[in-house]
Amino acid sequence: MERSIERFLFASRWLMAPFYLGLVGALAALMIKFIQELVHLVPVLLDLKDSQVILAVLTLVDLSLAGNLLLMVIFSGYENFVSKIDVADHPDRPSWMGKVDFGGLKLKLIASIVAISGIHLLKSFMDLANVPRDELFWMVVIHMAFVTSGLLLALMDWIVARAEASH
Repeated sequence: MERSIERFLFASRWLMAPFYLGLVGALAALMIKFIQELVHLVPVLLDLKDSQVILAVLTLVDLSLAGNLLLMVIFSGYENFVSKIDVADHPDRPSWMGKVDFGGLKLKLIASIVAISGIHLLKSFMDLANVPRDELFWMVVIHMAFVTSGLLLALMDWIVARAEASH
């Protein structure tokens, strides 16, 4: 009986697979938005001011970072919680794949969120005349909350690693 329950529980990890497939769909949606932004940018590129070009490029970088974040979650989550991805001998296999545990994933996740938040903040600072002060204030507060969360997560991981190393 116990063995059957444990097999069933172990097999239930496959319920997560549709989540990761859904995230692949979200990655495709980000790619479509990236292409849309690029298509809007190219024809008017020569008519834009430098600051407008920088804002457009920051939008592309933002979408790229969000895509990288999704890819990390898809690969790491699938490998940590569902099954190993059997591409070990593939020459294009990312070096971090299979090595990012849950702790590493959450640090990469918060670092990506901080970077994305920082880009949004930078875009707002570059368009300061059109951003209400209270909105800018809350953007800074939220960004600092992300930064603080990242630092606290890193500190907690460091404390745990030191505690484990001393045992």
